Amino acid sequence: MADNKIPYKIYLEESEMPKAWYNVRADMKNKPAPLLNPATLKPMTAEELGHVFCDELVAQELNDTDAYIEIPEEIRSFYRMYRPSPLVRAYCLEKKLGTPAKIYYKFEGNNTSGSHKLNSAIAQAYYAKKQGLKGVTTETGAGQWGTALSMACAYLDLDCKVYMVKVSYEQKPFRREVMRTYGASVTPSPSETTEVGRKILQEHPGTTGSLGCAISEAVEAATTHEGYRYVLGSVLNQVLLHQSVIGLETQAALKKYDIKPDIIIGCAGGGSNLGGLISPFMGENLRGEANYKFIAVEPASCPSLTRGKFAYDFCDTGKVCPLAKMYSLGSGFIPSPNHAGGLRYHGMSSILSQLYHDGLMEARSVEQTAVFEAAEQFARVEGILPAPESSHAIRVAIDEALKCKETGEEKTIVFGLTGTGYFDMVAYEKFNNGEMSDYIPTDEDLKPGFDSLPKVD
Repeated sequence: MADNKIPYKIYLEESEMPKAWYNVRADMKNKPAPLLNPATLKPMTAEELGHVFCDELVAQELNDTDAYIEIPEEIRSFYRMYRPSPLVRAYCLEKKLGTPAKIYYKFEGNNTSGSHKLNSAIAQAYYAKKQGLKGVTTETGAGQWGTALSMACAYLDLDCKVYMVKVSYEQKPFRREVMRTYGASVTPSPSETTEVGRKILQEHPGTTGSLGCAISEAVEAATTHEGYRYVLGSVLNQVLLHQSVIGLETQAALKKYDIKPDIIIGCAGGGSNLGGLISPFMGENLRGEANYKFIAVEPASCPSLTRGKFAYDFCDTGKVCPLAKMYSLGSGFIPSPNHAGGLRYHGMSSILSQLYHDGLMEARSVEQTAVFEAAEQFARVEGILPAPESSHAIRVAIDEALKCKETGEEKTIVFGLTGTGYFDMVAYEKFNNGEMSDYIPTDEDLKPGFDSLPKVD
């Protein structure tokens, strides 16, 4: 189809919205390694996982065989409030860069939570409600997941307890207040309200917290309160499954206009956005139907894929959660306090870790000043203020487009714009004031985390 016939924004009809999530594990030759019980180091059973997670979510977590899992109509009804989301051609950015590349972004910020996180939040809250639970507990870093879950729980009349990484709790008061507006209780983590929180504070006085700390507290809260279960916004197989709506819609929109991407880029923290975007396309590669290039982009200050170890590690700092085989910096790793760009988890999704280990995707780390430079450039020409997390993908999308400018290649680039940055203005303020600095951990900085990895055969 002629380029001038392709609209600025590609919308799908409501009838074209996915009716089933795609499970990339079904097409993976090398499946992700199983979660291990931290006490026995044996694979976790459904019964054991059921003490922490909702029953239906446990089934999804362990399902390595079904390529498609039906989306309940109640969840699809909720999705219709903001889905399908648009696939946008970045014409203005292309012109500004002077590149022959064609750049598209899948925009997930068109809902009150401001990000893609709502796709899994409503699914997990729905299964909790269906099971007859009183409420759920969770952690949140930058606050997008906590905001999304509070919205989903308010919709379904569930209690929501959020443990927010302390540095984000202090830097992002407006995100915190959105959660409270939707009825969630928000506690800065680590806190004195849990046994594991008190232990972490004793061992690390004055710590600014990490997702690993907040996860430990949220799991303890769930397992010590009757009628509650823990839910997680990234990393787990079930989350990447729910987020596959992003990739499925992107795939359908591209096919609608016979557009074939060459490069697909996503930011990578725990893996929910990247996994959701690339899964259907990765499935095509795995089945021998295509040959897309995938790039995971992570912060240089928290480089789990590019500098981590592929090994079993605890999913949390308090070491109360199952062990996952993943690229990890060690469960005790806490990003530098100057790290403002989100994506601060110490490990990476087992699915993405296995795909990366098998050479099926690339990974790059970028420094945060370069990320915010890209964010402001994008905002000034495309009219959307991007979340810092999303801006990691923008940075590499621009870099790849500039390579095309040098070589004259007309590649088609697709990246995930996971959300908006209107609650991240403290970070933008630091960048604009010239107060933002880059920090890249040395090998010596990373060594304690690697030394603490559990010895699992």
